[in-house]
Formats: sequence, C-alpha cells, structure tokens
Amino acid sequence: MTSPSFDISGRLALVTGSGRGLGNVYARGLAAAGCDIIVHGRHRDVVEAQAADIARQYRVRTASCIFDVADREDVSAAIAALVDEVGVPDILVNNAGVQRRAPFHEFPVEQWDEVIGTNLSGVFYVSRALAPAMVERGSGKIINIGSVVTVLARRTLPPYTAAKGAITMLTKEMAADLTRHGIQVNTISPGYFKTEMNTALIDDPQFDSWVVQRTPARRWGEPEELLGTLVYLASPASDFVTGQNILVDGGMTSVL
Repeated sequence: MTSPSFDISGRLALVTGSGRGLGNVYARGLAAAGCDIIVHGRHRDVVEAQAADIARQYRVRTASCIFDVADREDVSAAIAALVDEVGVPDILVNNAGVQRRAPFHEFPVEQWDEVIGTNLSGVFYVSRALAPAMVERGSGKIINIGSVVTVLARRTLPPYTAAKGAITMLTKEMAADLTRHGIQVNTISPGYFKTEMNTALIDDPQFDSWVVQRTPARRWGEPEELLGTLVYLASPASDFVTGQNILVDGGMTSVL
C-alpha cells in the first residue's frame, strides 16, 4: 500500500512536451500513480493519440492541450481555455524543451532565441499563466526540468546551458514568491538517460564509453528511474521542500 504522504491519486497534472520523449514518461508515471493527465504538445494528432492511450492504459481522465510554450499569447489563451474546461492543475511539470548544437563562436543567433524561448521563457510563460489560480486555491506543485548542465557546462550547448542554469535560479525565485501561498517549486535535473533523443549518442562507442566512465553508476539511466523523484515532488511528502534542484544523474556531477 502506498504511504498517504506519497498519494497523488485524483490530482490533475499538466506535463508540457508530453507527446513524446521524457515528457511522455513523466505523464505516464504520474498516471500510473493515479493522476489525471493533461497531455501537451504542438502537434494535435500526436497529443490526442497519447492522451487516448494513457486514458486507456491507466484508467485515468485525460485531456489534450495544444500550444507553443515560447509564444506567450498562445500560452495565455490556451491555459485560460484549459482552466475553464478541466480546472486548475494541481501539478505542473515544465518539461518542454529543444536542443541545438554548435560551438559558441559559430552558434546561430536565431537558434539562441529558439532555445532560450522554449527552455527558459516557456517555463516562465506557462507558470505565470497558471500561478494566479494556484495562489487563489492555496496549493500547487510546480516541477521544472533542468539538466546536468544546470551545474556543469559542456561544449556546443551555449543557449541550452544558459537556459538550464537559469532554470535553477528561476525555481528559487518562484519558490520565494509562491511557497507562502502553499505552492512548492522544485527542479529535477536528469543526467544521461536512454531516450530516443539520445539514440545517436548511445550508439556512438566513444560517447557511450565517456558517459559510462564519467558516471559513478557506470551506466546510462533508465527513464523510469526519474519517476520516484517526480512522484515525491508532486506529493504531500515534499510539502516542506521548495526551491531545490535534485540531480538524478548516477553521481555524475558529484565527482571530477
């Protein structure tokens, strides 16, 4: 039997970027714990298919929400409609993100704007759109998704590193303003996980060897290994935990 402190059954969770990738893993993990799920993305066919599949597999209520997190007007309109239709989410997971690679001195300016807009401004836009209703209700859990590059830099990722580093400080500021209203705000920062997005890196023997040797756990993470931390931060068990960045990285950032 699940401890009541970790019980999130019947809660409503919005997971941005949950049509695929780790966002989909997060949505399914919360659904397995009994949450009703709002699946989000930019492609309606993908989002609606995933919402239907999650509802069928986990026997929870689901809804679809389509908007671009980097477009503040789109976010505002979509969140207002969502709240009217299904209510104020109890849990917000700010997962939507994009990745672009190039050395700093060659990085395209337009791609900088794209990555910062999605990975940083998008977190602000979505959280800002939902926060007033959470404040009025007096409760909420906001979980931002960071990365190991919230604390360490890696070549060819200037805007991604800047955005993820900023997420940890935005999380602290959000906690400073929102926790007094019963809203806890924290960050989960994954290390290197076996995901579809990382397939090329996993299949590269040199990079695979670097990850394994660099990580004290001596392996890549499995996506499901993020779910314990996610459920903890979404549950009453973490009601006195706020403004924190929890690294789930097999120890990578703890060693030289």
